[in-house]
Amino acid sequence: MMAPVAGVDGCKRGWICVFRLDGRAPHEVKVFTSFDGLAAHLPQQSVVAVDMPIGLPDKTAGGRGPEQAVRPFLKARKSSVFSMPSRAAVYAETGRFENEAERLAAHRRASAMAFKTSDPPRKISIQAFGLFAKVRELDSWLCADGSRCKRVIESHPEFAFTVLNKGEPMALPKKIKGRVNPDGMTERRAFLASKGFAADFLNQPVPRGANTDDFLDACVMMLIAGRHARGETIPYPSPYTYDSFNLPIAIHA
Repeated sequence: MMAPVAGVDGCKRGWICVFRLDGRAPHEVKVFTSFDGLAAHLPQQSVVAVDMPIGLPDKTAGGRGPEQAVRPFLKARKSSVFSMPSRAAVYAETGRFENEAERLAAHRRASAMAFKTSDPPRKISIQAFGLFAKVRELDSWLCADGSRCKRVIESHPEFAFTVLNKGEPMALPKKIKGRVNPDGMTERRAFLASKGFAADFLNQPVPRGANTDDFLDACVMMLIAGRHARGETIPYPSPYTYDSFNLPIAIHA
């Protein structure tokens, strides 16, 4: 019997998880407010693929190695891969922002830290900055017990679709000007259906606190978790390095 597998993506309410407890069980989906709660819900032997950076280098050179390694494969979808800066930049601003002005000021300060810890010096996008709270949450959870990296791996949805589609990225973007693209969702649903997901499951109302793209991203992450459980994934780059907390810096697919 294959190990339980789960695919995870960050969402507005926390984390959306698509999972299957064995090869014969139906797929399930649930939103969790914390990664710790998500992990506690799954059997301990579960293999989990998450769309969130794992491994934060002390310094970067044009972003982390994984982003540089997978971006060329994505062609028109390459902009979906955000460059993560150094650990110091990710942890530079850890407070809550009461308004947009505070958020933008915090972004500028974190960006200044990224500039200092990269060569060539680079600032960070506002989109990447928006991920930092969840990056820190996952990072803290993994650092608390390094053995968790044996069953929780980093992947990336658009790269996962590309690898599973024999090297061809999805033809349509999942978002246009920051909004979910219905045609892109239809394309991804059809692809996921061809990989074993039931149409009723894919077309169900998305759980509260998540968007359609979060849900479908979690679905494809679950397929990567299954590949990893079978020993079929490849890390990018290969070989990969580890950060100062011994977390692997690699995207798997």
